[in-house]
Amino acid sequence: MSVKKISEAILGVGVDDTTIDLFESQYPVPTGVSYNSYVILDEKTAILDTVDNRATEPWLANLTEALAGRKPDYLVVSHMEPDHGANIARLAALYPEMQVVGNAKTFLYMDQFFGADAVAKERRVVVKDGESLSLGTHTLTFVLAPMVHWPEVMVSYESSEKVLFSADGFGRFGAVARFDENADWASEARRYYLNIVGKYGPQVQALLKKAAALDIATICPLHGPVLTGDLSKYLNYYDLWSSYKAEEPEKILVASASIHGHTKAAAHTMAEKLRAKGAKVVEMDLTRTDVSYAVTEAFRCGRIVLACATYDGFLFPPMENLLTHLKTKNFQGRTVGLMENGTWAPMAAKLMRAELDGMKNITVCDAVVTIRSAANAAAEAQMDVLADELLAK
Repeated sequence: MSVKKISEAILGVGVDDTTIDLFESQYPVPTGVSYNSYVILDEKTAILDTVDNRATEPWLANLTEALAGRKPDYLVVSHMEPDHGANIARLAALYPEMQVVGNAKTFLYMDQFFGADAVAKERRVVVKDGESLSLGTHTLTFVLAPMVHWPEVMVSYESSEKVLFSADGFGRFGAVARFDENADWASEARRYYLNIVGKYGPQVQALLKKAAALDIATICPLHGPVLTGDLSKYLNYYDLWSSYKAEEPEKILVASASIHGHTKAAAHTMAEKLRAKGAKVVEMDLTRTDVSYAVTEAFRCGRIVLACATYDGFLFPPMENLLTHLKTKNFQGRTVGLMENGTWAPMAAKLMRAELDGMKNITVCDAVVTIRSAANAAAEAQMDVLADELLAK
Protein backbone atom coordinates (compact mmCIF):
# COMPACT_ATOMS: atom_id res chain seq x y z
CA MET A 1 0.00 0.00 0.00
CA SER A 2 1.69 3.19 -1.17
CA VAL A 3 0.49 6.79 -1.21
CA LYS A 4 -3.15 7.03 -2.26
CA LYS A 5 -4.56 10.21 -3.76
CA ILE A 6 -7.90 10.94 -2.13
CA SER A 7 -7.99 14.47 -3.54
CA GLU A 8 -5.43 17.00 -4.74
CA ALA A 9 -4.74 18.01 -1.14
CA ILE A 10 -5.58 14.86 0.84
CA LEU A 11 -3.36 11.80 0.62
CA GLY A 12 -3.61 8.40 2.22
CA VAL A 13 -0.31 7.17 3.62
CA GLY A 14 -1.52 4.10 5.47
CA VAL A 15 -0.13 0.58 5.31
CA ASP A 16 -1.66 -2.85 4.74
CA ASP A 17 -0.63 -5.56 7.20
CA THR A 18 -1.05 -8.89 5.42
CA THR A 19 1.03 -11.03 7.80
CA ILE A 20 -0.89 -10.36 11.02
CA ASP A 21 -2.92 -13.34 12.22
CA LEU A 22 -4.86 -11.89 15.16
CA PHE A 23 -5.99 -8.28 15.41
CA GLU A 24 -5.89 -7.04 19.02
CA SER A 25 -4.37 -10.46 19.76
CA GLN A 26 -7.79 -12.10 19.49
CA TYR A 27 -9.68 -11.50 16.21
CA PRO A 28 -8.66 -13.62 13.19
CA VAL A 29 -7.98 -11.46 10.13
CA PRO A 30 -7.46 -13.88 7.23
CA THR A 31 -7.26 -11.00 4.74
CA GLY A 32 -5.12 -8.79 6.98
CA VAL A 33 -5.88 -5.30 8.20
CA SER A 34 -4.97 -1.76 7.19
CA TYR A 35 -3.62 0.99 9.43
CA ASN A 36 -4.78 4.21 7.81
CA SER A 37 -3.08 7.57 8.12
CA TYR A 38 -3.71 10.74 6.14
CA VAL A 39 -1.91 13.91 5.08
CA ILE A 40 -3.54 17.24 4.22
CA LEU A 41 -1.32 19.58 2.15
CA ASP A 42 -2.20 23.28 2.41
CA GLU A 43 -0.53 26.43 3.71
CA LYS A 44 -0.09 24.30 6.80
CA THR A 45 0.48 20.56 6.55
CA ALA A 46 -1.31 18.14 8.84
CA ILE A 47 -0.82 14.43 9.42
CA LEU A 48 -3.84 12.61 10.79
CA ASP A 49 -2.79 9.68 12.98
CA THR A 50 0.17 7.33 12.86
CA VAL A 51 0.17 3.53 12.54
CA ASP A 52 0.96 0.34 14.42
CA ASN A 53 4.57 -0.52 15.20
CA ARG A 54 4.24 -3.44 12.81
CA ALA A 55 4.01 -0.95 9.94
CA THR A 56 6.39 1.83 10.99
CA GLU A 57 8.96 1.69 8.21
CA PRO A 58 6.62 1.46 5.19
CA TRP A 59 4.46 4.18 6.77
CA LEU A 60 7.44 6.50 7.14
CA ALA A 61 8.35 5.82 3.51
CA ASN A 62 4.81 6.70 2.41
CA LEU A 63 4.87 9.80 4.60
CA THR A 64 8.19 10.96 3.15
CA GLU A 65 6.84 10.53 -0.36
CA ALA A 66 3.63 12.42 0.44
CA LEU A 67 5.38 15.30 2.19
CA ALA A 68 7.85 15.68 -0.70
CA GLY A 69 10.29 17.69 1.38
CA ARG A 70 7.72 19.61 3.42
CA LYS A 71 7.79 19.52 7.19
CA PRO A 72 4.46 18.83 8.88
CA ASP A 73 2.99 21.56 11.04
CA TYR A 74 0.52 19.35 12.91
CA LEU A 75 -0.10 15.77 13.92
CA VAL A 76 -3.78 15.28 14.71
CA VAL A 77 -4.36 12.33 17.06
CA SER A 78 -7.84 10.88 16.71
CA HIS A 79 -7.26 7.79 18.81
CA MET A 80 -4.47 6.73 21.17
CA GLU A 81 -4.85 2.97 20.79
CA PRO A 82 -1.44 1.59 19.74
CA ASP A 83 -2.53 0.42 16.29
CA HIS A 84 -2.91 4.14 15.52
CA GLY A 85 -0.79 5.94 18.08
CA ALA A 86 2.34 3.78 18.31
CA ASN A 87 4.51 6.18 16.32
CA ILE A 88 3.51 9.46 17.94
CA ALA A 89 6.71 9.82 19.94
CA ARG A 90 8.87 8.80 16.99
CA LEU A 91 7.20 11.31 14.68
CA ALA A 92 7.45 14.04 17.31
CA ALA A 93 11.19 13.39 17.60
CA LEU A 94 11.59 13.31 13.81
CA TYR A 95 9.87 16.70 13.40
CA PRO A 96 10.65 18.70 16.55
CA GLU A 97 8.78 21.80 15.37
CA MET A 98 5.56 19.91 14.66
CA GLN A 99 2.65 20.53 17.03
CA VAL A 100 0.46 17.72 18.24
CA VAL A 101 -3.33 18.18 18.31
CA GLY A 102 -5.61 16.28 20.65
CA ASN A 103 -8.06 16.71 23.50
CA ALA A 104 -7.26 16.64 27.20
CA LYS A 105 -7.67 12.87 27.48
CA THR A 106 -5.52 12.34 24.39
CA PHE A 107 -2.56 13.86 26.18
CA LEU A 108 -3.31 12.03 29.42
CA TYR A 109 -3.02 8.71 27.59
CA MET A 110 -0.07 9.96 25.55
CA ASP A 111 1.84 10.59 28.76
CA GLN A 112 0.93 7.11 30.00
CA PHE A 113 2.19 5.44 26.82
CA PHE A 114 5.29 7.53 26.11
CA GLY A 115 6.06 9.62 29.20
CA ALA A 116 5.50 13.32 29.71
CA ASP A 117 8.65 14.33 27.82
CA ALA A 118 7.77 12.69 24.49
CA VAL A 119 5.71 15.72 23.45
CA ALA A 120 6.60 18.88 25.34
CA LYS A 121 3.77 20.92 26.82
CA GLU A 122 4.44 23.86 24.51
CA ARG A 123 3.96 21.62 21.46
CA ARG A 124 0.50 20.50 22.49
CA VAL A 125 -2.65 21.98 20.96
CA VAL A 126 -5.52 20.98 23.23
CA VAL A 127 -8.89 21.19 21.50
CA LYS A 128 -12.45 20.95 22.76
CA ASP A 129 -15.60 19.68 21.08
CA GLY A 130 -16.54 21.88 18.12
CA GLU A 131 -13.27 23.80 17.93
CA SER A 132 -11.52 24.23 14.58
CA LEU A 133 -8.01 24.38 13.16
CA SER A 134 -7.33 26.28 9.94
CA LEU A 135 -4.71 24.88 7.58
CA GLY A 136 -5.36 27.49 4.88
CA THR A 137 -8.19 26.64 2.51
CA HIS A 138 -8.84 23.52 4.57
CA THR A 139 -10.31 23.67 8.07
CA LEU A 140 -10.60 20.78 10.50
CA THR A 141 -13.43 20.85 13.03
CA PHE A 142 -13.06 18.42 15.91
CA VAL A 143 -15.99 16.41 17.21
CA LEU A 144 -15.41 14.49 20.42
CA ALA A 145 -16.68 10.90 20.30
CA PRO A 146 -16.03 9.48 23.78
CA MET A 147 -16.28 5.67 24.07
CA VAL A 148 -16.36 5.09 20.32
CA HIS A 149 -14.59 3.07 21.54
CA TRP A 150 -12.05 4.74 23.89
CA PRO A 151 -12.70 7.81 26.08
CA GLU A 152 -10.37 10.14 24.14
CA VAL A 153 -11.63 9.42 20.62
CA MET A 154 -12.43 12.36 18.37
CA VAL A 155 -13.29 12.64 14.71
CA SER A 156 -12.34 15.51 12.39
CA TYR A 157 -14.49 17.13 9.73
CA GLU A 158 -12.84 18.98 6.85
CA SER A 159 -15.45 21.38 5.54
CA SER A 160 -14.07 22.48 2.14
CA GLU A 161 -13.94 18.93 0.76
CA LYS A 162 -16.66 17.55 3.07
CA VAL A 163 -14.44 14.80 4.46
CA LEU A 164 -15.06 13.05 7.77
CA PHE A 165 -11.96 11.51 9.33
CA SER A 166 -13.89 9.01 11.40
CA ALA A 167 -11.27 7.37 13.66
CA ASP A 168 -12.29 3.72 14.22
CA GLY A 169 -15.82 4.44 13.08
CA PHE A 170 -16.70 2.83 9.73
CA GLY A 171 -13.60 0.68 9.98
CA ARG A 172 -13.29 -2.78 8.48
CA PHE A 173 -11.08 -5.82 8.78
CA GLY A 174 -9.10 -6.64 5.64
CA ALA A 175 -6.18 -5.13 3.77
CA VAL A 176 -7.26 -2.28 1.50
CA ALA A 177 -5.33 -3.74 -1.44
CA ARG A 178 -7.56 -6.81 -1.22
CA PHE A 179 -10.76 -4.76 -1.29
CA ASP A 180 -12.37 -3.44 -4.46
CA GLU A 181 -15.61 -1.67 -5.32
CA ASN A 182 -17.33 -5.01 -5.91
CA ALA A 183 -16.35 -6.44 -2.54
CA ASP A 184 -18.78 -6.95 0.32
CA TRP A 185 -17.91 -4.07 2.65
CA ALA A 186 -20.48 -5.04 5.26
CA SER A 187 -19.24 -8.56 6.02
CA GLU A 188 -15.99 -7.62 7.72
CA ALA A 189 -17.20 -4.16 8.75
CA ARG A 190 -19.99 -5.89 10.66
CA ARG A 191 -17.61 -8.26 12.45
CA TYR A 192 -15.25 -5.36 13.19
CA TYR A 193 -18.01 -3.14 14.57
CA LEU A 194 -19.88 -5.72 16.66
CA ASN A 195 -16.77 -7.16 18.30
CA ILE A 196 -14.78 -3.97 18.85
CA VAL A 197 -17.28 -1.12 19.11
CA GLY A 198 -20.51 -3.06 19.66
CA LYS A 199 -20.79 -2.50 23.39
CA TYR A 200 -21.05 1.24 22.92
CA GLY A 201 -24.29 1.59 20.94
CA PRO A 202 -25.57 4.71 22.73
CA GLN A 203 -22.25 6.49 22.17
CA VAL A 204 -22.30 5.58 18.47
CA GLN A 205 -25.89 6.83 18.23
CA ALA A 206 -24.76 10.14 19.75
CA LEU A 207 -21.97 10.42 17.18
CA LEU A 208 -24.36 9.62 14.33
CA LYS A 209 -26.61 12.48 15.46
CA LYS A 210 -23.64 14.84 15.35
CA ALA A 211 -22.64 13.51 11.91
CA ALA A 212 -26.17 14.05 10.60
CA ALA A 213 -25.61 17.79 10.92
CA LEU A 214 -22.57 17.63 8.62
CA ASP A 215 -22.50 17.54 4.82
CA ILE A 216 -20.28 14.51 4.28
CA ALA A 217 -19.03 13.41 0.85
CA THR A 218 -16.15 11.15 1.94
CA ILE A 219 -15.43 9.06 5.04
CA CYS A 220 -11.79 8.32 5.86
CA PRO A 221 -11.63 5.65 8.59
CA LEU A 222 -8.55 4.36 10.40
CA HIS A 223 -9.11 0.82 9.07
CA GLY A 224 -10.44 -0.29 5.70
CA PRO A 225 -11.27 1.54 2.49
CA VAL A 226 -12.09 5.20 2.09
CA LEU A 227 -15.86 5.47 1.58
CA THR A 228 -17.34 7.64 -1.17
CA GLY A 229 -20.49 7.79 -3.29
CA ASP A 230 -23.78 6.94 -1.63
CA LEU A 231 -22.83 7.02 2.06
CA SER A 232 -26.37 6.33 3.28
CA LYS A 233 -25.87 2.55 3.20
CA TYR A 234 -22.88 2.81 5.56
CA LEU A 235 -24.69 5.20 7.87
CA ASN A 236 -27.76 2.95 7.85
CA TYR A 237 -25.67 -0.06 8.83
CA TYR A 238 -24.18 1.86 11.75
CA ASP A 239 -27.58 3.09 12.84
CA LEU A 240 -28.90 -0.48 12.78
CA TRP A 241 -25.92 -2.09 14.50
CA SER A 242 -25.68 0.56 17.21
CA SER A 243 -29.39 0.26 18.04
CA TYR A 244 -28.92 -3.48 18.75
CA LYS A 245 -31.66 -4.41 16.28
CA ALA A 246 -31.45 -7.67 14.36
CA GLU A 247 -30.30 -7.14 10.81
CA GLU A 248 -32.27 -10.24 9.75
CA PRO A 249 -35.09 -10.57 12.31
CA GLU A 250 -36.51 -13.78 10.83
CA LYS A 251 -33.17 -15.57 10.67
CA ILE A 252 -32.29 -18.13 13.35
CA LEU A 253 -28.80 -18.98 14.57
CA VAL A 254 -28.36 -22.54 15.88
CA ALA A 255 -25.07 -22.60 17.79
CA SER A 256 -23.75 -25.76 19.39
CA ALA A 257 -20.96 -26.60 21.82
CA SER A 258 -20.49 -30.36 21.58
CA ILE A 259 -17.83 -32.58 23.16
CA HIS A 260 -18.14 -35.79 21.15
CA GLY A 261 -20.59 -34.73 18.47
CA HIS A 262 -23.94 -35.80 19.91
CA THR A 263 -25.01 -32.29 20.89
CA LYS A 264 -23.96 -30.97 17.49
CA ALA A 265 -25.99 -33.73 15.80
CA ALA A 266 -29.04 -32.82 17.88
CA ALA A 267 -28.55 -29.13 17.03
CA HIS A 268 -28.47 -30.03 13.34
CA THR A 269 -31.69 -32.00 13.73
CA MET A 270 -33.23 -28.94 15.35
CA ALA A 271 -32.01 -26.73 12.50
CA GLU A 272 -33.56 -29.09 9.97
CA LYS A 273 -36.88 -29.05 11.81
CA LEU A 274 -36.86 -25.25 11.72
CA ARG A 275 -36.01 -25.24 8.02
CA ALA A 276 -38.86 -27.67 7.37
CA LYS A 277 -41.17 -25.08 8.93
CA GLY A 278 -39.90 -22.41 6.54
CA ALA A 279 -37.29 -20.72 8.73
CA LYS A 280 -33.99 -19.35 7.47
CA VAL A 281 -31.32 -20.97 9.64
CA VAL A 282 -27.54 -20.71 10.00
CA GLU A 283 -25.63 -23.34 12.00
CA MET A 284 -22.39 -22.75 13.89
CA ASP A 285 -20.15 -25.25 15.67
CA LEU A 286 -18.64 -23.19 18.49
CA THR A 287 -15.80 -25.67 18.89
CA ARG A 288 -14.63 -24.94 15.34
CA THR A 289 -15.72 -21.34 14.81
CA ASP A 290 -13.92 -18.34 16.26
CA VAL A 291 -16.15 -16.58 18.74
CA SER A 292 -15.98 -13.27 16.82
CA TYR A 293 -17.93 -14.85 13.95
CA ALA A 294 -20.49 -16.34 16.34
CA VAL A 295 -20.98 -12.98 18.10
CA THR A 296 -21.51 -11.34 14.72
CA GLU A 297 -24.11 -13.88 13.64
CA ALA A 298 -25.91 -13.70 16.98
CA PHE A 299 -26.35 -9.95 16.58
CA ARG A 300 -27.39 -10.38 12.97
CA CYS A 301 -30.18 -12.86 13.72
CA GLY A 302 -33.46 -12.21 15.48
CA ARG A 303 -33.65 -15.58 17.20
CA ILE A 304 -31.12 -18.09 18.52
CA VAL A 305 -30.97 -21.70 19.61
CA LEU A 306 -28.12 -22.55 21.97
CA ALA A 307 -27.23 -26.24 22.29
CA CYS A 308 -24.64 -27.12 24.91
CA ALA A 309 -23.19 -30.14 26.65
CA THR A 310 -22.74 -30.13 30.41
CA TYR A 311 -19.04 -30.27 31.31
CA ASP A 312 -17.83 -30.88 34.88
CA GLY A 313 -21.15 -29.56 36.12
CA PHE A 314 -20.73 -26.34 34.14
CA LEU A 315 -21.11 -25.18 30.55
CA PHE A 316 -18.81 -26.63 27.92
CA PRO A 317 -16.26 -23.76 27.57
CA PRO A 318 -16.98 -22.76 23.93
CA MET A 319 -20.57 -21.92 24.90
CA GLU A 320 -19.48 -20.14 28.05
CA ASN A 321 -17.08 -18.13 25.92
CA LEU A 322 -19.84 -17.08 23.51
CA LEU A 323 -22.19 -16.05 26.31
CA THR A 324 -19.44 -14.06 28.03
CA HIS A 325 -18.67 -12.20 24.81
CA LEU A 326 -22.34 -11.51 24.11
CA LYS A 327 -22.84 -10.07 27.59
CA THR A 328 -19.69 -7.95 27.24
CA LYS A 329 -20.92 -6.57 23.91
CA ASN A 330 -24.30 -5.59 25.38
CA PHE A 331 -26.26 -8.23 23.47
CA GLN A 332 -30.00 -7.64 23.88
CA GLY A 333 -33.51 -7.84 22.48
CA ARG A 334 -33.49 -11.41 21.13
CA THR A 335 -35.50 -14.62 21.58
CA VAL A 336 -33.49 -17.69 22.63
CA GLY A 337 -34.26 -21.41 22.73
CA LEU A 338 -32.18 -23.78 24.85
CA MET A 339 -30.97 -27.33 24.30
CA GLU A 340 -28.86 -29.23 26.82
CA ASN A 341 -27.06 -32.56 26.94
CA GLY A 342 -25.79 -34.54 29.91
CA THR A 343 -25.32 -38.25 30.36
CA TRP A 344 -26.02 -38.18 34.11
CA ALA A 345 -26.70 -34.60 35.27
CA PRO A 346 -27.63 -32.15 32.49
CA MET A 347 -27.15 -28.61 33.83
CA ALA A 348 -26.49 -26.59 30.68
CA ALA A 349 -29.98 -25.13 30.19
CA LYS A 350 -30.12 -23.80 33.75
CA LEU A 351 -26.63 -22.32 33.44
CA MET A 352 -27.29 -20.76 30.03
CA ARG A 353 -30.52 -19.23 31.31
CA ALA A 354 -28.64 -17.71 34.24
CA GLU A 355 -26.20 -16.07 31.84
CA LEU A 356 -28.99 -14.82 29.59
CA ASP A 357 -30.87 -13.38 32.58
CA GLY A 358 -27.98 -10.95 32.94
CA MET A 359 -28.64 -9.52 29.48
CA LYS A 360 -31.22 -6.94 28.53
CA ASN A 361 -34.61 -7.85 27.02
CA ILE A 362 -33.79 -11.47 26.28
CA THR A 363 -36.83 -13.73 25.93
CA VAL A 364 -36.03 -17.36 26.75
CA CYS A 365 -38.48 -19.95 25.45
CA ASP A 366 -40.30 -22.01 28.07
CA ALA A 367 -39.72 -25.24 26.16
CA VAL A 368 -36.30 -26.82 26.74
CA VAL A 369 -34.76 -29.77 24.93
CA THR A 370 -32.97 -32.15 27.32
CA ILE A 371 -30.81 -34.86 25.79
CA ARG A 372 -29.41 -37.79 27.72
CA SER A 373 -26.22 -38.70 25.83
CA ALA A 374 -27.81 -38.88 22.35
CA ALA A 375 -31.04 -37.57 20.91
CA ASN A 376 -33.96 -39.99 20.75
CA ALA A 377 -37.65 -39.79 19.91
CA ALA A 378 -38.48 -38.08 23.20
CA ALA A 379 -35.82 -35.41 22.57
CA GLU A 380 -37.09 -34.89 19.03
CA ALA A 381 -40.59 -34.37 20.35
CA GLN A 382 -39.20 -31.67 22.64
CA MET A 383 -37.50 -30.11 19.61
CA ASP A 384 -40.85 -29.91 17.82
CA VAL A 385 -42.36 -28.07 20.78
CA LEU A 386 -39.39 -25.69 21.00
CA ALA A 387 -39.46 -25.03 17.25
CA ASP A 388 -43.13 -24.10 17.36
CA GLU A 389 -42.63 -21.78 20.34
CA LEU A 390 -39.57 -20.13 18.82
CA LEU A 391 -41.30 -19.47 15.52
CA ALA A 392 -44.36 -18.10 17.29
CA LYS A 393 -42.33 -15.44 19.11
